[in-house]
Amino acid sequence: MNVAINGPKILFTLPIFGGINITESVRNSWLVLIIVTCLCYWLTKDLSVHNPGKKQIVAEKLVLFVKGLVDSNMGSQWAHMIPFVGTILTFSFLSSVMSVAGLRSPTADFSVTAAMALVTFFFIEFYHLKSKGLLGFFTRLTEPVIVMTPMNIVGEFATPLSLALRHFGNIASGTVITALVYGALAGLSQFILGWIPNTFIANIPIMQIGIPAVLSVYFDLFSSGIQAYIFCMLTMANIAGAVE
Repeated sequence: MNVAINGPKILFTLPIFGGINITESVRNSWLVLIIVTCLCYWLTKDLSVHNPGKKQIVAEKLVLFVKGLVDSNMGSQWAHMIPFVGTILTFSFLSSVMSVAGLRSPTADFSVTAAMALVTFFFIEFYHLKSKGLLGFFTRLTEPVIVMTPMNIVGEFATPLSLALRHFGNIASGTVITALVYGALAGLSQFILGWIPNTFIANIPIMQIGIPAVLSVYFDLFSSGIQAYIFCMLTMANIAGAVE
């Protein structure tokens, strides 16, 4: 069984700032952005108040779903966060589910999930500053007693780190497990059929038929949806908690 598990391939390098590597994760992230942009344009084209079409109903259902998430977890006063939550939910899910098409999931790259977490961290700190003022922004780090300041500072930076690692770890581990199982099934097929003199029959990967599809349903579809949902839930909880 020969299984190679590597990071994203470098497709090409831009000759600026000492060289910027464009990897599979960057390319696939751009692809997701293009898909989302096209979907938004298509779903919101020719909207009608009195005679909504099927695609408009789908668009409204999606918006209402995200609105329900924000209202139930943050409150109706956070309605302005609906576009942001909807964006990270859509980007996270589509990025993770790309593995169904045989493409590398951008969220299996820590740099992608770290970028998502840093945006969330910016909102958390922004609302801390907005709700508490400049003085309160810094004095909150000394609560409940000043000796806790180092731990509070570590806790602030631990939030985006944990968000990024949790999402990256779950998607990347699914990719690794799927590759290992797929390679093991190939070896099992050769073991079962290796005694057959006919080379063509002996090389048929019978054990790779069906079983990888079941794994794909879990790791590529179910897990992708769950991780996108969890990331959004933690994002909303942390942002709303900044003004409590």
